[in-house]
Amino acid sequence: MLLLISPINTQEAREAIDGGADIVDVKNPKEGSLGANFPWVIKNIRKITPKNMKVSATLGDVPYKPGTVALAAAGAIVSGADYIKVGLYGTKNYSEALEVMENVVKTVDEFNSDAIVVAAGYADAHRVGAVDPMEIPKIAADSGSDLAMVDTAVKDGKTLFDFMNEEILSQFVEQTQEYGLKSALAGSVTEEQLPILAELGCDVVGIRGAACIGGDRNSGSIHHEAVARLKQIV
Repeated sequence: MLLLISPINTQEAREAIDGGADIVDVKNPKEGSLGANFPWVIKNIRKITPKNMKVSATLGDVPYKPGTVALAAAGAIVSGADYIKVGLYGTKNYSEALEVMENVVKTVDEFNSDAIVVAAGYADAHRVGAVDPMEIPKIAADSGSDLAMVDTAVKDGKTLFDFMNEEILSQFVEQTQEYGLKSALAGSVTEEQLPILAELGCDVVGIRGAACIGGDRNSGSIHHEAVARLKQIV
């Protein structure tokens, strides 16, 4: 299981790198759960990240606007991202989500066919009217994406496990693997929950809050010691 840590700037990225993160995931919590950061931030983080370490970039909690999202994907690729992560926030159903992801995949293939495309849904999709998270593996597979992910849309202290129990998460991972894809789980994941996620067999675990001083994703900042502790557990 790979450890994905989500910094918001180069200072936090250095902490994530020094702590031993496998993937440096550039995001902007001010714009939501999978909020997009600026192209120059992605570019600068890619510059300081070792070549053997992957950089991920979130495109945001995206609307059902395939052209807009495709253009965002091009920007992330040009800025140096290896993983392109799409939060399917404004897509209400399978067909809308598929249309968005198909165009992201086409865009990424135009610029860098080696980049990894992530279709990300939300465990608490019912709270924001987004597509059912259990549809994400099929959406990822049918669109030609590489990885299916589930996170939480609303960051209010509830975790992934408040909305999807171990049995349902296991089904998510198994369905993703049956399609021949990788799976990722996130959503205010705590240290104590890491062994459970590993046991479920997911390929990537995404963390911000638990890697921050004080455990707060918004007011805290990522620290290498917290990252190293999480890495050791993983």
